Amino acid sequence: MPTEYRTITEIAGPLIFVEKTEWVGYGELVEVGLPDGTRKRGQVLDSSKDIVVVQVFEGTAGIDRQSTVKFLGETIKLNVSRDMLGRILSGAGEPIDGGPPIVPEKRVEITGSAINPYSREHPAEFIQTGISTIDGLNTLVRGQKLPLFSGAGLPHNEVALQIARQAKVLGSQEPFGVVFAAMGITHEEARVFMDDFERTGALRRAVLFLNLADDPAVERLITPRMALTAAEYLAYEVGMHILVILTDMTNYAEALRQIGAAREEVPGRRGYPGYMYTDLATMYERAGRIHGRKGSITQIPIMSIPDDDWTHPIADLTGYITEGQMAIARDLHRKAIYPPVDPLPSLSRLMDAGIGKDRTREDHKQVADQLYAAYAEGKDVRGLVAIVGKEALSDRDRKMLEFADRFEQEFIRQGAEEDRTIEQTLEIGWKLLATLDEAWLTKVDRKTLEKYHPAHRAGSPGPERKVPV
Repeated sequence: MPTEYRTITEIAGPLIFVEKTEWVGYGELVEVGLPDGTRKRGQVLDSSKDIVVVQVFEGTAGIDRQSTVKFLGETIKLNVSRDMLGRILSGAGEPIDGGPPIVPEKRVEITGSAINPYSREHPAEFIQTGISTIDGLNTLVRGQKLPLFSGAGLPHNEVALQIARQAKVLGSQEPFGVVFAAMGITHEEARVFMDDFERTGALRRAVLFLNLADDPAVERLITPRMALTAAEYLAYEVGMHILVILTDMTNYAEALRQIGAAREEVPGRRGYPGYMYTDLATMYERAGRIHGRKGSITQIPIMSIPDDDWTHPIADLTGYITEGQMAIARDLHRKAIYPPVDPLPSLSRLMDAGIGKDRTREDHKQVADQLYAAYAEGKDVRGLVAIVGKEALSDRDRKMLEFADRFEQEFIRQGAEEDRTIEQTLEIGWKLLATLDEAWLTKVDRKTLEKYHPAHRAGSPGPERKVPV
């Protein structure tokens, strides 16, 4: 039976400092008893020679030096079961959907560990999100970690919900599921998430972890680990292919900074802890495929970067760890284009492994490269127009300018409920490329051009035919 101690020496923010009375392990669970009989949960954050630092999940309000501290001798564990699918849980893993408690098949520590590089299997299977700018130009591959970089006021949560609803692995009968973890969100946002999952039926194959803005900041630190623990169980023990969406990692990093300040740690860049890189890596590196295991974990961490500054520590460090990024662009959002995913700063480093013959289509790589090149040239011409005017443009420049406008309206823009197949995405791409002179399509070889270009298909329109907007 654990002993209760009254050795609290200091209270600072969400932390309490306790004189050491016994050997205490890092991450060990703590129960704090208040004078009025209330019990609060905590976790050991630091265990030095004389002092134990405890972070209290429910906040330190009401705790004084007469409060008792009990070290429970175990770390935080999550009850996992196949019955988690279809459930909505708090950031601490407790059901908040009005349903019964989850009967566990086992209890698992949430700390987890990165996948051993020797055990990793190289990601090579295409995940179709139904969003053309992702599927066509920045393909998501099963087992990849591909973050979504956004900014304040941009519709990153709407994009995340669309991906969660539509994501699927083509030609596979293996079970596919979504683990969705939201950190520091408002009650209104939580209601939108829950309603959307229930309305579309996506909840049947999903597990939701919701940490609200008025929940303790320290709970924000365990929410993504809870989600990843559930994902690992469903992937590697149940054999499912799991897509993990973590939003918003900025709120997670802010909680990490708040705890670091309370511990009076020496701050790093912009006040964030110097160990934030390591901390983020312990979560991101839990994505992947393992040799000999059926399931997989694919991650999409989402962050609303302050001031749209990609050099911000959260985005900068995430970029070092993950395999590319998807960019939500403010200029596209101002044009009322949804989803405002800009292909130019976006990158999927594993795209080549997941596309091509027998995965998507043999022309995929060439179409993507040509669309990217033409759109980049068209955007450059826009800058030129601001200086010399349209009248000074060459014929090629005019065509590329028109291409960029139509690319945004026809390829990037799509409905929030529109689920495009990869074939539909590639056909839209060919329709746009058909508006350009064939001699300019330098990224496409002749054989592919003759097979897929609309001008070379029987009864198809020529390259000069206007495609309705």
